[in-house]
Amino acid sequence: MSPRKLDLSIYGALIAAGILVPLLAPAFTSQMAVLWLMVLMAVTWDMTGGQMGYNSLGNITFFGIGMYASAVVQIGLVYDVAEYTSAFGAIKVDFTEDQYWTGLFLGIGFGGVMATIFAMIVGPFMLGLRGPYFAIGTLGLAVAVAEMVSGWRYVGGGSGISMPVFPGAAGTGSLVFYILLFALAILSHLVVRAVLKTRFGLAINAIRDDEDKAEAMGIHTTRYKVIAWMIPAFFMGMAGAVFGNMSGFIEPLEVAFPTATFGIFMVAMALLGGKGTIWGPVLGAILFHIIKEVTWTHLLGWQWVALGAIIIINIVYFQQGILGWAQDRWPALFGLTVDERMTRTGQAEAAE
Repeated sequence: MSPRKLDLSIYGALIAAGILVPLLAPAFTSQMAVLWLMVLMAVTWDMTGGQMGYNSLGNITFFGIGMYASAVVQIGLVYDVAEYTSAFGAIKVDFTEDQYWTGLFLGIGFGGVMATIFAMIVGPFMLGLRGPYFAIGTLGLAVAVAEMVSGWRYVGGGSGISMPVFPGAAGTGSLVFYILLFALAILSHLVVRAVLKTRFGLAINAIRDDEDKAEAMGIHTTRYKVIAWMIPAFFMGMAGAVFGNMSGFIEPLEVAFPTATFGIFMVAMALLGGKGTIWGPVLGAILFHIIKEVTWTHLLGWQWVALGAIIIINIVYFQQGILGWAQDRWPALFGLTVDERMTRTGQAEAAE
């Protein structure tokens, strides 16, 4: 099977699974919605971490910004946000169905835009760091933003903020949010895949391989790095907006900016599946989510030990990930060719 046909088959299988699962197993709709969220996180993280070589530990920042931006829009269209989030007095605001849907879709778009703008503003400063300094810097950024939001009383501070109640029948909301996250996951993969096949993709790969040489060849590295960070920010912001509504209640540390969970999970998923590959992050997200659900169900109390062990084994002994290992073993299946002449030359030189 050609690589193109293989890609189409995988897309077809994912879309079929996305359509059939809520029909065949409606009780697992929420868990599957989280699966698509994790696919989106892994795919978008890999654009900078795998394809460009900048390992961010702070992409969860965009997720939280999108969540809060959406909340402000959805509530602000109907009521004063500061009064709505006030800790004094029980305030109940009834959103009509039209108000809810208008606010939801405007909020999702606004969440993506605000996260993108934030990435554009801080990108030139953060992306001036390299290696572990960039990773630690982005982690510090996520923690700092979460703490700032915790003290921002306009959006509820550490007390959090309740999202508008879904107007449909019980159970309908989880299906709607499932569809939105499923669509965003597929769209994010299509966009990232299309971008990587352009000159832009070649440029960020050059930055990953040797940034100094790329800059010497005339590539405006800072511009490419910032744009490569803005694309994941856009999708993470929209995903945060959807997930905030799906949760029904958001607060800074555990829901909007969960650095210790989703912030680490997205990195682990990309590494597990195969960092720097097209389908590796998707595979890693699916496997990681299955393992997470099983350990949370059957190894309660030991789930973090199990997940930690998987991450350590992956990083220490299996750095290329599942798909990276498969590409090394069966290169033709992935459209990779080996120059036999160069191979023989290398073998001869090694023998000498």
